[in-house]
Amino acid sequence: MLLTKKSSGLPGQAAHRPGTARFVQSLARGLSNALPTMDRRAFLRRSGLGIGVGLAATQLTLVRKARAAAPGEAGGNSKIEVKRTVCSHCSVGCAVDAVVENGVWVRQEAVFDSPINLGAHCAKGAALREHGHGEYRLRYPMKLVNGKYERISWDTALSEITERMLALRKESGPDSVYVIGSSKHNNEQAYLLRKWMSFWGSNNCDHQARICHSTTVAGVANTWGYGAMTNSYNDMQNSKCALYIGSNAAEAHPVSLLHMLHSKEKGCKMIVVDPRFTRTAAKADDYIRIRSGSDIPFLFGVLHHIFKNGWEDTQYINDRVYGMDKVKEEVLAKWTPDKVEEACGVNEATVLKVATMMSQNRPSTIVWCMGQTQHTTGNAIVRASCILQLALGNVGKSGGGTNIFRGHDNVQGATDVGPNPDSLPGYYGLAEGSWKHFAKAWGVDFDWIKGRYASPAMMGKPGITVSRWIDGVLEKNEFIDQDSNLRGVFYWGHAPNSQTRGLEMKRAMDKLDLLVVVDPYPSATAAMAAMPGKAEDLNPNRAVYLLPAATQFETSGSVTASNRSLQWREKVIEPLWESRSDHMIMQQFADRLGFGKELSKNFKMQQVKGMDEPMPEEILREINKTCWTIGYTGQSPERLKAHMRNMHLFDVKTLKSRGGKDKETGYDTAGDYFGLPWPCYGTPELKHPGSPNLYDTSKHVMEGGGNFRANFGVEREGKNLLAEDGSHSVGADITTGYPEFDHILMKKLGWWDELSEPEKAAAEGKNWKTDSSGGIIRVVMKNHGCHPFGNAKARAVVWNFPDAIPQHREPLYGIRPDLVAKYPTHDDKKAFWRLPTLYKTLQDKNIADKVHEKFPLILTSGRLVEYEGGGEETRSNPWLAELQQEMFIEINPKVAANKGIRNGERAWVSTPTGARLNVQALVTERVGPDTVFMPYHFSGRWQGADMLAYYPAGAHPVVRGEAANTGTTYGYDSVTMMQETKTTVCNVERA
Repeated sequence: MLLTKKSSGLPGQAAHRPGTARFVQSLARGLSNALPTMDRRAFLRRSGLGIGVGLAATQLTLVRKARAAAPGEAGGNSKIEVKRTVCSHCSVGCAVDAVVENGVWVRQEAVFDSPINLGAHCAKGAALREHGHGEYRLRYPMKLVNGKYERISWDTALSEITERMLALRKESGPDSVYVIGSSKHNNEQAYLLRKWMSFWGSNNCDHQARICHSTTVAGVANTWGYGAMTNSYNDMQNSKCALYIGSNAAEAHPVSLLHMLHSKEKGCKMIVVDPRFTRTAAKADDYIRIRSGSDIPFLFGVLHHIFKNGWEDTQYINDRVYGMDKVKEEVLAKWTPDKVEEACGVNEATVLKVATMMSQNRPSTIVWCMGQTQHTTGNAIVRASCILQLALGNVGKSGGGTNIFRGHDNVQGATDVGPNPDSLPGYYGLAEGSWKHFAKAWGVDFDWIKGRYASPAMMGKPGITVSRWIDGVLEKNEFIDQDSNLRGVFYWGHAPNSQTRGLEMKRAMDKLDLLVVVDPYPSATAAMAAMPGKAEDLNPNRAVYLLPAATQFETSGSVTASNRSLQWREKVIEPLWESRSDHMIMQQFADRLGFGKELSKNFKMQQVKGMDEPMPEEILREINKTCWTIGYTGQSPERLKAHMRNMHLFDVKTLKSRGGKDKETGYDTAGDYFGLPWPCYGTPELKHPGSPNLYDTSKHVMEGGGNFRANFGVEREGKNLLAEDGSHSVGADITTGYPEFDHILMKKLGWWDELSEPEKAAAEGKNWKTDSSGGIIRVVMKNHGCHPFGNAKARAVVWNFPDAIPQHREPLYGIRPDLVAKYPTHDDKKAFWRLPTLYKTLQDKNIADKVHEKFPLILTSGRLVEYEGGGEETRSNPWLAELQQEMFIEINPKVAANKGIRNGERAWVSTPTGARLNVQALVTERVGPDTVFMPYHFSGRWQGADMLAYYPAGAHPVVRGEAANTGTTYGYDSVTMMQETKTTVCNVERA
């Protein structure tokens, strides 16, 4: 159905029960005078209210606890089960109990015992059931024939696709096929897809993290060791000041804000810095508007005042930070208040106020999301945030840290163990030693894997990134650092409208020989592929296939929340219609491509719909035996399942278990942190509890403590890179800095004989990352209280990056040509991630062409609470579609008046790419006169035209709108190829 206006309720929606609601409200008022502030879980327990009443209080449909009907009652033969799963939208990790009756998911209940979501949901979480039973799903395999999608069998689809793949491999080599994985895959599927690509023989694979937080991973990992959120949503309850910069958590991570609001009740100061006044800004003590992309001038402006007033933590910096003296010298000289205001638009008094609040309310934390990452300088921006926290001594402290909120439900896990083009699972890299480590674990010969690649050189060369696959198709072959252009592309759970340069993407799709979409919902890829393009672009031999994947509710597996906690999803329902799980599809492809036995050599199979499917538990156990680097080794399926059954045992603030045995297995959770947040080191038998806050020296390493990673050497320019004397985690036998552990250091220290004989055999010639027994980790951590990855200083200066100290650089497309001379972009790069990348050439051309006069508005984008990602799934949910029915653009009243545009009218948005988008105008002061905002969840309309006719029949989103990224421009981070979406330019005219 097409929704045209909002209604008071949807057909079949249960009536609200006002009597119960009034009772809950009166009871809450009665308790409020006697009880301190408490979370929802505590309130329900203290009040004696049941979960059903709790749901009424949250204005969800009132339900009773599921029970089997008694004999003789209606439905007496019904089988009712409650399956515990995790929301498949953002990265908070909200738990859900799905009530299943006779195999049908009939309703859901929020899990009040979850220490993460405390029984809360956002709109997307509350509408989760629809994603399993959604009527707009892709139901069976389809093939594009004469511009229309026709139903085919699975056997036909698998056979034809693999025949095409093998033909492309023979003609153009394995690198001619590109696979875009998914941040919706669970850990096991993401890991298996990287293994699958390795056996295919190419590193040309990537996934959503490239275009949301790759700059975070690179920037943060190169600062102190691991590229992930240091603390947790829960730990923000211990913060005294929180700076949100480039994060709209109220819409992007709604339930996370519960913890911040609890913190505010205890006096935490909240600051929001953003080009747009967001719903998060509405909750802040102070809102500061900056020009998009000017984060470094602002952050270093804050740091200028910290250094000038002596507010930095000098002891912390001396003991645990390298290069801060050079940063201090540059910040004091370069980022004076006048220069800061010129670059970012914030005056001295405001910047000083932020510096004061952050300094005088410690521990203070910082939160960022894609507002920081999606820039050509993304890696530098996130490092500036890290440097600010290091200067204040906030990293490794409860209530401090860098709380980097990831986007999708498993984008963290997919990044950790999934299909990255520059690393094997666990960030092992592509060096020969890494390959040999995995070859041994996979039980295959290293030379066999090497023979699958086009050459040994290609085996060690990072692949093309997902942000640039279109250039892998369109670029002249002489400029591509591989034998062939891309000829075949898989969209395996990924939305094309989340990527920039939509017009060129359409051209690239038309030129392919093979395009395969694997998804529960066919995504905008299906419509874009079927929509007629330019005749000169269309490959007459192109084949397009759609394969129905099962949702995450139709399989089981683990998923990693943004705070690094793993949770296990139970299978809620069997795969509907002809859908198959992603790992079953991988196995069936591998069987036909000739490496099926190798792929599943270590796995037991289970039967689903009469077909073999690798057991997710078995895949996780293989992850446990391989990914020592980041501590994905202690989270066995058994430990994770015990945590899910016993959520009530874990503290809301610390995530630590208060102790208690799992009734099913007898496993005692005492000392564990919920979800065993990685790194959870050693074998499961070691019982490492997980690491709630990274780099925390106040705890023993066997209690989740740690220090900065020794990953960058021992000395640099005559200065020590290891931690100073006395800077070590509690209980460590080594009380100074030390390098990472290997067999040589173990022998020098006299610790080698503490290994068992089998452990010695496995560890000989190895380091802690490649010792398959886990013996080095066991001895170093349990016996001596030391960290296997060493004890070093964080780097304020990252000498191996284009800008060792973060530098502000103007975007390639901007409206301030006067600043380009002062802050120019990088020089062009050749063969960077296999492709040439333009910087200075394009920026200079844009100035010469006076693009800023033709397109005088900064175009930025972001999230809405109702939708997620590319939006195809959420816009296919009628309950969510009703809430937000139009793609829109936010325009400042001054601009709207000048353009003659009234609120609610249609407007044309034009960009330098030649795109013209027809959207609804929302006239608001949320944006300044120089900026417009568009959400990026929409697709299904193309430059004014509805694409409904190009979707498969019955598998189209309810709400369709222009995709913001149809018009976004060229621009990529200088380290990771992160796309620049937050700072481009456009013009707006009345339609």
